[in-house]
Amino acid sequence: MASEVIHDPAMHRYELLLDGVQVGLADYQMRDDEIVFVHTEIDPKFRGQGRGGDLARGALNLVRAESEARVVAKCEFMAKFVADNPEYRDLLSR
Repeated sequence: MASEVIHDPAMHRYELLLDGVQVGLADYQMRDDEIVFVHTEIDPKFRGQGRGGDLARGALNLVRAESEARVVAKCEFMAKFVADNPEYRDLLSR
């Protein structure tokens, strides 16, 4: 299965697609120069397969590539992901 993370700015979310079908999302809110991640969800059929990490990694890579915004991880999953993956900590203090 081919996976891809896309950004849907109109919906304020990043989406994980598997073979073109959405199986996960990471909702955010914009606050000045911050992207505040508030909710991350993976379709129950795809949980336990590392798809949450794929979504978080893809979303954070897109934040890095598309903006200078600072990341605020209010969502428990995103906060843990950043804590466990120090290569993304710089996004917290831009």
